[in-house]
Amino acid sequence: MRISRSTAGTAFVGGAMILTLTALAYPSMLGVQNTASGQDRIIANTQWGPLTESDRDFVVKVRAAGLWEYPLGQMIMERSTEPEMKEVAEHLLVGHGRLDAGCRKVSTDLGITLPNEASPQQQNFVATAEGSSGKEFDSTAVTLMRIAHGGIFPTIAKIRATTRNSLVRELADTTNDTVLDHITVLEKTGLINHEQVSFQITAPPKLPQDQTTPPPPQGGAPVRVLPIPENLKDLQTVAPNPSYGAPQPTPTAG
Repeated sequence: MRISRSTAGTAFVGGAMILTLTALAYPSMLGVQNTASGQDRIIANTQWGPLTESDRDFVVKVRAAGLWEYPLGQMIMERSTEPEMKEVAEHLLVGHGRLDAGCRKVSTDLGITLPNEASPQQQNFVATAEGSSGKEFDSTAVTLMRIAHGGIFPTIAKIRATTRNSLVRELADTTNDTVLDHITVLEKTGLINHEQVSFQITAPPKLPQDQTTPPPPQGGAPVRVLPIPENLKDLQTVAPNPSYGAPQPTPTAG
């Protein structure tokens, strides 16, 4: 399916990565004082290494991505009949289930507040796919996923290269493996509109921050869990099952 740049759906598809590629402003809800600017500003010193604004934002971005990609995986599982689409759904559910468990553990250890809902923009992505059917649904869902996953690699690479926090570094490794796994199964469907993907990744539209930022969780609300379905817990993917929480060794003077 070729998605016209002039359609409303393009607006949704076109911004598929905005959340995962732009900084999220949660300093007040995280109890962090804005005493300096810049994503490299250290906001906490932990036993796993210093935590910067970009580190914190990365954890929130990974969590937020799952809050719309996981439901879309459920939708694909319910609607699609093609074996390749079933495989996509399985890998989305397992991959984001594992990533979400990592995000929740890391957020507890590092004192990061996670959203419980996707951003308005991301909710529109899901609504766009939900409004289609048959082959159009399959193609729309795959294209949305391919754009989102293809655009996150620079963010992962930057965090992996710069973070000094071992928990964030491990989450970046797992995220990279998961994204690559998802891209692989998406491409196996043969439904990707590569011209559309290339256009949207190289020239994504700029949207207001209130559209690309997930709402803060309500006070006292339990953290939403994205569970791995029981029948898929043994699914083998390239995404590892990390042991989050190991303290970073403290260097000793020689």
